[in-house]
Amino acid sequence: MYLMFLGKESQPNQSPTLFATDRESYVVQGWIVTDPEILAMIAVPDDETIVEVPATLMAHLAKDGLSGDVVNLVPPIVYTKENGNYIVKGLRVTDTEALGQMNIPDHETCVEVARSAIVTLLGG
Repeated sequence: MYLMFLGKESQPNQSPTLFATDRESYVVQGWIVTDPEILAMIAVPDDETIVEVPATLMAHLAKDGLSGDVVNLVPPIVYTKENGNYIVKGLRVTDTEALGQMNIPDHETCVEVARSAIVTLLGG
């Protein structure tokens, strides 16, 4: 899978990142969710996982031709934290080519989300 960098919301030692893929999808890199309350609320199949990202990360979708704010808080966004961060659910990225293009710290992971699901978030 080929990745095209769209943007990053960096903080010291943290780097939630958004990529477009060559498979009509996006890869969302974010913080591993460890909060037991959130984990208890969300059913996650074995081939999927969840990540936490700042809501501002989604603004980078404009670099791939998608515009507008997130108006529909539906999957792949499965939870919104009090601080406004999104919990995003998607397929666990295991593609070695894709992982080789990324710098993923130990406290982060990534998910793949279909482009059509992202368009739904934007009201499209």
